[in-house]
Amino acid sequence: MATIASDNRGLRLAVRYAVLILIAVIFIFPLIFMVMSSFKPDQQLLNDTGSFAAFLPVGDISLDNYADAFKRAPVGLFIFNSVLVTGVTVILSLLICSAAAFAFVFVDWRGRELVLTAILATLIVPFETIAIPLLLIASKLPWLGFDGLTFGWLNSYQVQIVPFIADGLTIFLFVQYFKDLPGELIEAARVEGASWGQVYRKVVMPLAGPVLATAAILKFLVMYNQYLWPLMVVQQEGYRPVMVGLQYFFQLNRAWGEIMAYLSLITVPVLAFYLFLQRAFIASIASTGVKG
Repeated sequence: MATIASDNRGLRLAVRYAVLILIAVIFIFPLIFMVMSSFKPDQQLLNDTGSFAAFLPVGDISLDNYADAFKRAPVGLFIFNSVLVTGVTVILSLLICSAAAFAFVFVDWRGRELVLTAILATLIVPFETIAIPLLLIASKLPWLGFDGLTFGWLNSYQVQIVPFIADGLTIFLFVQYFKDLPGELIEAARVEGASWGQVYRKVVMPLAGPVLATAAILKFLVMYNQYLWPLMVVQQEGYRPVMVGLQYFFQLNRAWGEIMAYLSLITVPVLAFYLFLQRAFIASIASTGVKG
């Protein structure tokens, strides 16, 4: 009986891994197609789409598409802009949203449930409904920079960062995670004389690795894929992110090989960021919080 049970467990494990491998292959095939196509001239790329050769490095393979992509558009500048805007937004968002969630969960103050409800209600409001009012506000706001006091945030980095620092989803993730932390830890720290700031920095945040990873990845993907808002507020090439820069490859001569090369290049920061947070992300999926 023990042998039969062991065989059944082994079979279930094998089936599970087979399904996971199949799912992984389905998800990775578009990436393989994109990368392989980026090395092929347009005519060969289109001919190969009808066969398995589209996923193989066969035929006339070269780096010409990458060289032509850099000639057509300032690819490096676009990637730098997106990484800068996304990185700063993610860091500030994690700091501010986690601090707000800490106040909602652990600090007792009048009206916190009402305020939290109002914040969560913003999740049902599409960004398109507030884009125009936000644009009008951003075009008149003052900014103190190296050039002194100026009015209007258009064509800048801050106009792409500030409106997205705090959001209801990120606050909600932190609130739900913090609620699962044992209250005894907070009470013990307060009895020992720790301030709320010390509790936040030294007790709560060291335990928040899984939710930090989850929130960071979700925020990174949203910010890195921004298109509508940068298109509205950025007209100067020096501030354009990668998604707006994609327009350069659909103007005049459309070259699919260059488009695939550009997409391959702008995918690198996403993969690098995901690999950097992979362990913490997996932990966030497997963990349901620390129970007291």
